Amino acid sequence: MNKIGVVTDGAADLPEEFIQKNQIVSVPVKMEWPEIENLPGNNIFQRVREAEKRGMKTFGKTSQPSPKDFLIAFKKQLESFENIICITVTSKLSGTYNSAIQAKGFLSPEEAKRIFVIDSLNVSCGEGLLNFKAVGLIRQGKNTEEIVKEIEKSVPNTTFYGMFMDPKWLEASGRISHTLANWVRRVEKIRLRPLLGMKQGLLKSMGIKRGAKSLPEALFKEIEGKTKKSREKGKKILVAISHGDNIQKAEDLKRMIEGKLKGCEVVFITLIDNVLAVLSGPDALVFGWYEE
Repeated sequence: MNKIGVVTDGAADLPEEFIQKNQIVSVPVKMEWPEIENLPGNNIFQRVREAEKRGMKTFGKTSQPSPKDFLIAFKKQLESFENIICITVTSKLSGTYNSAIQAKGFLSPEEAKRIFVIDSLNVSCGEGLLNFKAVGLIRQGKNTEEIVKEIEKSVPNTTFYGMFMDPKWLEASGRISHTLANWVRRVEKIRLRPLLGMKQGLLKSMGIKRGAKSLPEALFKEIEGKTKKSREKGKKILVAISHGDNIQKAEDLKRMIEGKLKGCEVVFITLIDNVLAVLSGPDALVFGWYEE
């Protein structure tokens, strides 16, 4: 039996290849949007674009996995691993963490002792990076207690920023207020780029980027400024990027980061999962990073 396995949720935006290679069980976060299910497109963003062309005014809804979903995932991993580390999307925006905790409570006391649930206080590739770090620590041979301690220490130091083309999706979901959505619209009209990010587990306004010609350039300027002192000290910075069906923007951001910022490495690029897709809409660009 292997020592440590990982369970996470679909909001982590982990590449499928990484999930399969490291025997991770990813519990899907549920999405309901029947109006677009039969529309043409290879992913949710392409179907949303088609829906907008047809004048559809509906919005998708998401809901957390049930405790039963996590219970199934835990039991599956317990068959192959001595202990399980479970990292979930922020509890401030989703009940996913609570579902995982409830599922742990349904296990026998002996099994429950082998499950360690961590609230990422993050989403998308910010959450994904914590899973990436957990896998790295497992490969290093760290024990469960050491890994949990390292991940919990990394939670407040894992940064997530994003730029969305239209705030209507976030506003419709209730994740941002009408006031914040209107602020985003106002600054975009005068060609400023509003920046959203995670702060203490919540999605909030993180300011405005001036002078950027594109989303990749605006996000690059953010990481360039925020990591300057760390890079000068020789620290390594790991970055993950997710996109709303615009791989070119994601690749452009990667080239800027790795080409101009010494010590920064983009560890994966992935399509935004359905969960954040419902909130961000097409063409969004988000990224996260932490210092090693």
